[in-house]
Amino acid sequence: MPAVSKGDGMRGLAVFISDIRNCKSKEAEIKRINKELANIRSKFKGDKALDGYSKKKYVCKLLFIFLLGHDIDFGHMEAVNLLSSNKYTEKQIGYLFISVLVNSNSELIRLINNAIKNDLASRNPTFMCLALHCIANVGSREMGEAFAADIPRILVAGDSMDSVKQSAALCLLRLYKASPDLVPMGEWTARVVHLLNDQHMGVVTAAVSLITCLCKKNPDDFKTCVSLAVSRLSRIVSSASTDLQDYTYYFVPAPWLSVKLLRLLQCYPPPEDAAVKGRLVECLETVLNKAQEPPKSKKVQHSNAKNAILFETISLIIHYDSEPNLLVRACNQLGQFLQHRETNLRYLALESMCTLASSEFSHEAVKTHIDTVINALKTERDVSVRQRAADLLYAMCDRSNAKQIVSEMLRYLETADYAIREEIVLKVAILAEKYAVDYSWYVDTILNLIRIAGDYVSEEVWYRVLQIVTNRDDVQGYAAKTVFEALQAPACHENMVKVGGYILGEFGNLIAGDPRSSPPVQFSLLHSKFHLCSVATRALLLSTYIKFINLFPETKATIQGVLRAGSQLRNADVELQQRAVEYLTLSSVASTDVLATVLEEMPPFPERESSILAKLKRKKGPGAGSALDDSRRDPSSHDINGGVEPTPSTVSTPSPSADLLGLRAAPPPAAPPAPSGAGNLLVDVFSDSPAAQPGLGPSPEEAFLSELEPPAPESPMALLADPAPAADPGPEDIGPPIPEADELLNKFVCRNNGVLFENQLLQIGVKSEFRQNLGRMYLFYGNKTSVQFQNFSPTVVHPGDLQTQLAVQTKRVASQVDGGAQVQQVLNIECLRDFLTPPLLSVRFRYGGAPQSLTLKLPVTINKFFQPTEMAAQDFFQRWKQLSLPQQEAQKIFKANHPMDAEVTKAKLLGFGSALLDNVDPNPENFVGAGIIQTKALQVGCLLRLEPNAQAQMYRLTLRTSKEPVSRHLCELLAQQF
Repeated sequence: MPAVSKGDGMRGLAVFISDIRNCKSKEAEIKRINKELANIRSKFKGDKALDGYSKKKYVCKLLFIFLLGHDIDFGHMEAVNLLSSNKYTEKQIGYLFISVLVNSNSELIRLINNAIKNDLASRNPTFMCLALHCIANVGSREMGEAFAADIPRILVAGDSMDSVKQSAALCLLRLYKASPDLVPMGEWTARVVHLLNDQHMGVVTAAVSLITCLCKKNPDDFKTCVSLAVSRLSRIVSSASTDLQDYTYYFVPAPWLSVKLLRLLQCYPPPEDAAVKGRLVECLETVLNKAQEPPKSKKVQHSNAKNAILFETISLIIHYDSEPNLLVRACNQLGQFLQHRETNLRYLALESMCTLASSEFSHEAVKTHIDTVINALKTERDVSVRQRAADLLYAMCDRSNAKQIVSEMLRYLETADYAIREEIVLKVAILAEKYAVDYSWYVDTILNLIRIAGDYVSEEVWYRVLQIVTNRDDVQGYAAKTVFEALQAPACHENMVKVGGYILGEFGNLIAGDPRSSPPVQFSLLHSKFHLCSVATRALLLSTYIKFINLFPETKATIQGVLRAGSQLRNADVELQQRAVEYLTLSSVASTDVLATVLEEMPPFPERESSILAKLKRKKGPGAGSALDDSRRDPSSHDINGGVEPTPSTVSTPSPSADLLGLRAAPPPAAPPAPSGAGNLLVDVFSDSPAAQPGLGPSPEEAFLSELEPPAPESPMALLADPAPAADPGPEDIGPPIPEADELLNKFVCRNNGVLFENQLLQIGVKSEFRQNLGRMYLFYGNKTSVQFQNFSPTVVHPGDLQTQLAVQTKRVASQVDGGAQVQQVLNIECLRDFLTPPLLSVRFRYGGAPQSLTLKLPVTINKFFQPTEMAAQDFFQRWKQLSLPQQEAQKIFKANHPMDAEVTKAKLLGFGSALLDNVDPNPENFVGAGIIQTKALQVGCLLRLEPNAQAQMYRLTLRTSKEPVSRHLCELLAQQF
């Protein structure tokens, strides 16, 4: 930039700033500012024309006053006039004022745009750079529309100066980030890639930033950048610090450009060209080799630059996950950092090794550092480093070291920070279950977990141990004996009482032969804890007592005395009072056979994945998924503990850009059913969380479902199946959907109840409920005439491949519907995989002898299987960035079809199934949501952002998921609602 002469010092500005600094009070400062504002206003309104220097000086004073926090409501026109000056300092101050004070809605924007166009066309590199900086600083949509087509031409023009190219690249990047739809892709895209070969390193650095952003949206347009990026990286890595003197930072050649090139390469898979791949591998090896060399400087800046390149190199190696030698070398290099004196390096090394542990090539290499990681868990001062050490132990765990790692984590749990105790508890519970060969060890571990950190043991953990004990005959006796001994401790956590109450109520008879654990002793031990427990636990213990009456008739009189006590029959809590009354009556009235039938032992739970995994992944995000990948390394780990492990089809190697929520196969939480027979198993399938204690009555929502016939509990799908499902006709047997079918379907995207179809003959109503990947729908067919419908036959049809994606079981309905009558049909639905087309509902009948038929689209869309997910702002943005591949995002900008009401918008988003996250988006007018699409095969994490523009009556909707078809389909579904 041109040098500023002494004549441009603006002495008046310096004096004004000095006066402000010398003010003794806020009042004095305001008085001096008001005096100056009055002087400037009079100068601007005076008859005498001001010269460029005076305008510049007064505009500078206004800018300074604005930066002090005072409002400025004049002087904008004078600043715009400065843009036409041919003096650099005057033009610079004009652009600076405009960049800071002029908003995109200003009436002066047209004048400003004209001045900018003149400067861009002037071919004066200094003026062009000032104009480009102003466009980037303002970054409004209006400026984008005015200059988005001109800036690419300036960028790739052969006669553009290097400084102009650099500014143009960064300006275009700013506009693209603000309004991606305004930047047209065209011939310039191929030419901008070749800027990677530019001689000027500043141009290359700016171009890499631009290309990295553009290729995420249009990867095919920029795929030629891979070979050029490798070539440029190779030249930098192999150069000496003296070769790039102007871009060498503390003996490290071009560290920022190197990091940007490595990040650009992470946007693409490994190069297919053998020569390019060989050169890239050589570069990566060179970086790893240089990391072993002694430092050329003791300055911290040197080590920071060197390590930044090294860690980005390791990230690229992990991203490719195809070079075993490089993965092992990267692991060894990170292992050296585990004992480094710099805390940040230890943290980064642990974090990177967590990802390496999920690779089959480097898992064994990671395991060699187990002792160092355990030592870090014990001795690190920084809690965040200890947390990463716990994450790494969890990730590197397999059958060979499970007992050692679980033992160390339990030992650490006794002194762990309160902030991470719950997470450690979840990890210990998962590892103990996942790698349990001896189930007595598993029971001991979980009970020890409850003893050490009972307050942090969530319901998912102790529910899970009950499920496994119930399903494993060989461990029930040991579990009963162990929990009986644990309950004898003077201080016993309430969660231990819950586990003990359930296990002794089901399997206490297995240890009743020992006089030390006879039925009266078991009852006395449990009842001694009764008055110290919460209402929910006491309700569970009452269910245990009635079970004891069935298991041990000799305790009947004692237990009836407890139930008959006034503290129970007149308890202030209605749940306890009701249980006491009903259990007392049941034990008094029912015969032995009836009692044995009602209170029989709980059947095995349906085989499904542990709900603890889902809780950990919700808590941790992507980092929690690494342990799942052990199933790929250790095939024998499948079907452990009753088949609760994920299969290989639901598990894949995680990448930095995949599986945003870390929930590829997160299961529905499971709860022990109430001891009332198979009927409540249906309720359990639909339960969102194991909130009900074993033996508790159903909630109002569960009661809605429990009214239906309970099928035999053979499997989760069997729980849904109707004993005699109706035959499903083929798509060729029915006519096309009625013309308004899409419009009718669209009404139910954000709601579950309503009228699906109505004409002069027939009305079809819908009432539905969805939980996890299961749903239940009631269809109500109303005959609006006085004539009976004959041969009435509603059937559900699966077009195309929908049969493999969605299972729908239907109940038959009566073939005759009287005039004015209504019949109900129940549909049980299971989402097997993500699907795009809804099933069809074909209704046929005869009315007055004439055949009638119509085909509708059944209101079952993929968003019905949404599970809302809460997360903090930091977690949201971290996961949003990780879902950055172009195919993972769907975006739509559309005109509002309905009045833009914030409350209505919020209700629609909640009805769509997403959780709305507050205080996440910097703009409070925007809506941000998160959720999980639940299917039987896998789960798809989804993030969404809705940006309403009330002034333009437009919306911009952005959805990111780990599956491209799901992103597009959800975007289309939701956009139609506004």
